[in-house]
Amino acid sequence: MAEWKMIDGYEMVIGLEVHVELKTRTKIFCSCSTAFGAEPNTQCCPVCMGFPGTLPVLNEQVVHYAVLAGLATDCTIARYSKQDRKNYFYPDLPKAYQISQYDLPLCVNGHLTVETSQGEKRIGITRIHIEEDAGKLVHDPEKGTLIDCNRCGVPLIEIVSEPDIRTPQEAVAYLQKLKAVIAYTGISDCRMQEGSLRCDVNLSIHKPGEPFGTRTEMKNLNSFQSVQRAIEEEYRRQVEAVRKGEEIVQETRRFDQTSGKTSSMRRKENANDYRYFPDPDLAPIVLAPDLVEKWKAELPMLPDARKAAYMSDYGLTGYAAEQLVSDKALADYFEAAAKSTTAPKTAANLMITEVFRLLEGEGAVIPIAPEHLGKVAELAETGAINSGAAKKVIAALWTHDEEPEDYVARAGLRQESDEGVLRGYVRRAMEEHPDMVESYHRGKVNLGKALMGAAMSLSAGRANPVALQRLMDEALQQK
Repeated sequence: MAEWKMIDGYEMVIGLEVHVELKTRTKIFCSCSTAFGAEPNTQCCPVCMGFPGTLPVLNEQVVHYAVLAGLATDCTIARYSKQDRKNYFYPDLPKAYQISQYDLPLCVNGHLTVETSQGEKRIGITRIHIEEDAGKLVHDPEKGTLIDCNRCGVPLIEIVSEPDIRTPQEAVAYLQKLKAVIAYTGISDCRMQEGSLRCDVNLSIHKPGEPFGTRTEMKNLNSFQSVQRAIEEEYRRQVEAVRKGEEIVQETRRFDQTSGKTSSMRRKENANDYRYFPDPDLAPIVLAPDLVEKWKAELPMLPDARKAAYMSDYGLTGYAAEQLVSDKALADYFEAAAKSTTAPKTAANLMITEVFRLLEGEGAVIPIAPEHLGKVAELAETGAINSGAAKKVIAALWTHDEEPEDYVARAGLRQESDEGVLRGYVRRAMEEHPDMVESYHRGKVNLGKALMGAAMSLSAGRANPVALQRLMDEALQQK
């Protein structure tokens, strides 16, 4: 990922609002199913449709899951909180208000630590609150805009960061880390392609030392790439506008994936525009200290703890460890591979370079047994195969998993380390390219690399590269 650079000294200031669908079986205030992909308007009832006379009943599992998210992000858990009505009119909101939380949220003052090119950075989390999702507008070219109310009342948590983010890379790193933490807790599947994790980006610009500028909001970004591209484009747009003397207005903007541009949707509302007031149909949420402690005991080992263990136990860098813990399934796989081998660090490198490259899509399964990856790492570390052969073995096992040593023997990939044989490759390379040897001794020392390549080619890529390089250097000096 290319590093972002400031334009004319303007710094970007970013805060993210992340909406996470909770993995409950039923909705937040009724017993309707939350299953994804049902036929439109088949999973809704008078309660989630807001019919007059209906009364919501809070799903305790929603509170449970929200508290787990708060504990996992080092938030303070409120012993007393309440739910509020956020009033606005939109076609996919049948009640014309959304039940959310305003001044007394469940979780406050948390943080996440992310890896950046400058090292670790702590990003604050202002609050985590529970709320119900709205419906969905479906735009059909023939029938027009249709409304699907299945999503009405699906439980959400909204995670609001402090405006601590300063680059697109930091925003993506924070979002990846947050996704990993939430997935580890098991409270959401975090499938961005299905909309169960969505991100709103608030962005303004200023010159360091000056007050923050007017912010805009880009809503419902559902991929890491979209977040990065939207931030880069909106930053560029705001800088160009300020250069021209134009005023930045507080508004909600849409990011278009095809054009890569942002466009205005509507003026951004302030809190008082929503006319928040406590929901009279719902009692306050009061949490006993022993209940919070009971829920805290349910938390698994989280990404930061695993990262520290990988750095300590296997000697991995912070960056490598962060990559491995970014997905719980991948971390579980790596741990199984690491425990099966004497070369865990090499196994980590193969995971990051080869396995990640071959994985296709979110939630994809690695078709190689973890102990087989561990064996490939051992073969590479002991010099039985070189790095190029290790890549070939992993690619082959990806389509047909088997004992790595069997494949290495059958494919003739075992690394040649016999110095007598390697000297023969060096001698033949120099005999077949006397012009390169002569030019090398006239000062074109870069041709040494070409001769090394020729010798490696004669070995069909099986030569031990370190030993071959040493012997080639010796032969060139003697010549």
